[in-house]
Amino acid sequence: MLYINPVMQRLQAYKFELRPNGQQQSQMRRFAGSCRVVFNEALALHKARYAHGEKKLGFAALCKELTTWRGGVPLPSGRTAPWLSDAPIHPLQQSLKDLERAYTNFFAGRAAFPKRKERGEHDSFRYPDPKQFKLDQAGSRIFLPRLGWMRLRLSRPVPGALRNVTVSLSAGRWFVSIQTEREVETPRPCATSAVGIDVGVARFATFSDGSFLAPLNSFKRHEARLRRYQRAMSRKVKGSSNWKKARARVQRIHARIANVRRDFLHKATTDIARTRALVCIEDLAVRNMSRSAAGTVERPGRNVRAKSGLNKAILDQGWFEFRRQLEYKLAWSGGHLIAVPPANTSRTCPACGHVAAENRPTQARFHCVACGHAAHADVVGAINILARGHRVAACGEPVQSGRSTKQEPAEAI
Repeated sequence: MLYINPVMQRLQAYKFELRPNGQQQSQMRRFAGSCRVVFNEALALHKARYAHGEKKLGFAALCKELTTWRGGVPLPSGRTAPWLSDAPIHPLQQSLKDLERAYTNFFAGRAAFPKRKERGEHDSFRYPDPKQFKLDQAGSRIFLPRLGWMRLRLSRPVPGALRNVTVSLSAGRWFVSIQTEREVETPRPCATSAVGIDVGVARFATFSDGSFLAPLNSFKRHEARLRRYQRAMSRKVKGSSNWKKARARVQRIHARIANVRRDFLHKATTDIARTRALVCIEDLAVRNMSRSAAGTVERPGRNVRAKSGLNKAILDQGWFEFRRQLEYKLAWSGGHLIAVPPANTSRTCPACGHVAAENRPTQARFHCVACGHAAHADVVGAINILARGHRVAACGEPVQSGRSTKQEPAEAI
């Protein structure tokens, strides 16, 4: 008999805007800068040891090095940083953990080689020990080491036991992300239907039942305004007060674009997860699909301008984030997400199974040359994705994409 645990552990993060005073803002900037320096110096130490043929230091050895740096010993770059002792130790050690994780992902082939962190880009620091901070939900405030009590915009309750806290700076505003852990009942799906989803540029998501979601195109909506402010920033002296003001305007526009896109994706994925028990999507390699076609001086690319516009449109949709949100929201609601091979999903006839490039004469039109079946190409793709998902669920192995071995071009998405 199959035993199903009636409860499950759920990790969930809640993000709120902080309301620090001037002194707290100054301290948080110093803490974020200290974490950036520790990360960069540890990365430089790894590179220097590799150049001399020495073994890479582990996390424990790096923590010992950090202790000496805080005591006044020169950094690998040669300078001293006694001000590191003013920052709390746990966020600094967490920076070393982040570097260790980056190296692990690099050696596992999941990410590129770690690179230096630049000032003003993704400034953040984390308190990994729940004993180091306190959350007063009734008073809408949080206590952080070396910062004291701080007000925050607590827009909803934070259930569960506290795990860690991450403080980050975005477009001039400070945010706190509080991760919690709690026991919840093992979800049982309320919905019983299944759907295949074909993502694209002309249509953001087309469903196998014929319905679709129109694209939001968040970046495209703000592109002209962003270009105007970027041009204005380029005319300022870098590092001057006017340049910093112009950069702040550009950062606010980027934050607006990301927030609008994230809100759209959350609403779409929440609705799908609540109404579907099984969702089948394509296993797309978005990084490869949006790779630059510029080429090199010796071998220049073709149709570079058109491919650049397509890449911009693909990245504007947020396909990877759409899949990520669907995956965990379906798991929370008791549903399942299945990713199937994407080859020929829009070239295979759902009526007779014939596979041919001629079946799709245009981007939106599908007309089978064998049986004459006609429909919208994205709807046909969604139907085939759902059929492949059923076969994957039934057979437990990857589905072969048909007789044709050619991959669909990115222009057909």
